[in-house]
Amino acid sequence: MKYYIIAGEASGDTHASNLMKAIKVNDKAAEFRAWGGDKMKAQGAPLVKHYHALAFMGIKEVLLNLRTILKNIAFCKKDLVAYDPDVLILVDYPGFNLKIAKFAHQKGIKTVYYISPQIWAWHRSRVYQIKKTVDLMLVILPFEKDFYNRYHHPVTYVGNPLLDELEEKSFADRQAFLQTNQLTDKPLIAILPGSRTQEIKAILPTMVSMADLFPAYQFVIAGASIEKKELYKGAGKIAVVYYQMHDLLANAEAAIVTSGTAVLETALIGTPEVVCYHTSRITYEVAKRVVKVKYISLVNLIMEKPVVTELIQNEFNKKNLQNELHALLFDHKKRATLKADYRALRHKLGNKGASQRAADAIQHFLTKGL
Repeated sequence: MKYYIIAGEASGDTHASNLMKAIKVNDKAAEFRAWGGDKMKAQGAPLVKHYHALAFMGIKEVLLNLRTILKNIAFCKKDLVAYDPDVLILVDYPGFNLKIAKFAHQKGIKTVYYISPQIWAWHRSRVYQIKKTVDLMLVILPFEKDFYNRYHHPVTYVGNPLLDELEEKSFADRQAFLQTNQLTDKPLIAILPGSRTQEIKAILPTMVSMADLFPAYQFVIAGASIEKKELYKGAGKIAVVYYQMHDLLANAEAAIVTSGTAVLETALIGTPEVVCYHTSRITYEVAKRVVKVKYISLVNLIMEKPVVTELIQNEFNKKNLQNELHALLFDHKKRATLKADYRALRHKLGNKGASQRAADAIQHFLTKGL
């Protein structure tokens, strides 16, 4: 069968590539065409466009790049029709993918959505659009099934694919990691400033300012990609490692993490973390009025309590970050509580095997219907 897959950011590329690998177990003759990244390409998908050309976040950034976004949408519609797939698989990335879902529905193309848009946080009216245009919704967060049930829309919870990705990995031991990256023997603190250019520019300076306040520790940045190395020049002498985020986290005493999928990855690896976020004023003011959840981090949302500290917008400043990082490093009771909550989080997410369960659900849908 022919599969057309759209993922618009780094985490989507990871999850989509694992899904493709699982699809190939069920469908030996599977053919792919994709919008995504290097991991999807490695699974055999010719890339229509790389997600680096698609990642616009926030109201201001979207408006500034509106012409490019509209051109991408128009091109995607033409390319989708030309490829004529047996199924369209959309991975998160709602601003773009929901428009393509509507178009695909009009054209009679079967549509699967893997990893639900966070409509439970804001723009809940989108659930009606999803009910109308998406044939099969596969969700990866336990509370999402209950959310959709309230709108009388059945969805399939497949578990969280991060469990598979992390359990299959063998992390580099500390000495090997230090030697590979020419680092000193000081304890490590990981800096994860996000993958989007706008995020990195807004958040990284405050993060790296911690290095002077904790001289006994070695701060290391998890770079989004080598193509974005120019963004880290302002970090001074702080080391940047690429494509080694999990190895860095596994060997770090603590982590400073931009809100996003990396927050959940950090928790599942077991590294004490503080969650940070800052965006343009207009984006924040609008979001503050429309977001319907108590927390911004997936860890706290899943656990339904403040497991990790969130420093958002004005609260994300040098003093607050210093205080929280100090607590993560030296408050032994806080570290023990955090570790216990991390174990409870892993239990709540359920068993590994999400990617294969998602592939099985897609195969059942294509061969036998819903």
